Amino acid sequence: MSYDLILKGGRVIDPAQSIDGVRDVAFTAGKVTAVAKDLKAGPATEVRDVAGFIVTPGLIDLHTHVYWGGTSLGIDAEEFCRTSGVTTSVDTGSAGPGNFIGFRRHVIDRSAVRILAYLHVSHAGIFGFSKRVMVGESEEFRLMNPIEAVEVADAHRDVIVGIKVRVGKHSAGSQGWNALQLALQVADEAGMPLMCHIDHPPPTYEDVVGKLRHGDILTHCYRPFPNAPLTAQGKVRPAVLDARKRGVLFDIGHGMGSFAFKTARAMLANGFPPDTISSDVHALCIDGPAFDQVTTMSKFLCLGMSLADVIAKSTFAAAAALNRPELGSLKPGSAGDATILSVKDGKFDYVDVVGEHLPGTKKIFAEGTVVAGQWWHPKRSTKFARQSAKQPGAVK
Repeated sequence: MSYDLILKGGRVIDPAQSIDGVRDVAFTAGKVTAVAKDLKAGPATEVRDVAGFIVTPGLIDLHTHVYWGGTSLGIDAEEFCRTSGVTTSVDTGSAGPGNFIGFRRHVIDRSAVRILAYLHVSHAGIFGFSKRVMVGESEEFRLMNPIEAVEVADAHRDVIVGIKVRVGKHSAGSQGWNALQLALQVADEAGMPLMCHIDHPPPTYEDVVGKLRHGDILTHCYRPFPNAPLTAQGKVRPAVLDARKRGVLFDIGHGMGSFAFKTARAMLANGFPPDTISSDVHALCIDGPAFDQVTTMSKFLCLGMSLADVIAKSTFAAAAALNRPELGSLKPGSAGDATILSVKDGKFDYVDVVGEHLPGTKKIFAEGTVVAGQWWHPKRSTKFARQSAKQPGAVK
């Protein structure tokens, strides 16, 4: 078989297939076509020698804000891919039914990298968060637009994966969990899962997870006090355990205010790892403390999670949460996305949202990506020089 691209000799870690070993990965017509040793390149095959590096399914960041130019939080999804190895950015509520069409036409459809979205139940999504203006969209109930949210979600099922709502003191103010109750009705009517943001009470952590259903996602699940998932004695709250038993998913969503090492250490010690790892990257945290997906993954590596588990929660598990089986794996026939990583030893300083520093000895770096079967790499880099089967030094 003739391949368009072969990644040669990397350590392939694909938790979806229980693969961890040196393999070649081949792509044809935008899909993964083979994962095996010593794949043969044809005359027109592009070959990239990735020996000594890690090859994973394309990283999925389940919580981002990439409505660039449309909201003050938005970052550029393509540039984020180049620097962080994320091939699927899931935008979580930047747009609502009143402005989703613009988000799709001007950002999603034009992007070379995949963008999926949770649609906000508020008319204009997260419209009022910047360095100088912070308006909780869920507090202004006149802007809640459930009827059109269902209509827009139904019309764009190819890219809309669920409904988003934000509740808590900063996002919903005096409305409490009214916005959550409305969003659950919208999700039920649309037949989609809900992703719920939680910040300071009210409502409480228990109140929120108590209402979520199988397949719904609580993001910011490792919040600091107040509204942490732990009791004062450092145990996981019973309501949180009950929610996991009935299929509620717990996502990190690091962001600028929603991840604490203290919470993470206690949750991991209690045997309660996150279901998915995400950065909640946006304009207010891309320069810290979240930075990007690989930095968020690195924090969990330094907290004691295995590299395979960290990768699984950023690939296979995220794809399962999205109900997108074509993503998150290098199984032949899957979407032709891959991420090339390295794990470097050294002294690395990590910081959480409350200012605690964690000295780390390892860090994950994004070295390159494949998007839709094509090599996609940071600009101005000479690493992984392109080869063909006819060039000197190319793989025969």
